[in-house]
Amino acid sequence: MDSSRGGSVQYDRWKENNINMNVKASQSTMMRVYSIVCIGSTGIAVKVAGALAALVSIYIIGYVTGYYVHRC
Repeated sequence: MDSSRGGSVQYDRWKENNINMNVKASQSTMMRVYSIVCIGSTGIAVKVAGALAALVSIYIIGYVTGYYVHRC
């Protein structure tokens, strides 16, 4: 290292056109889908719809099973 500079730091490689500010383009497809579906108000709506669908399907399975068990 050159000690004659006196502790100054140089940023020779700093170029404004070299900075990648477009984060969406640099993300993978799965991460983009995850960030759209699982984060924010859309994510909350997807989770609520999924929970409601799971509850309805469990109710229907229980209803059909109970019908065939108690049919006699």
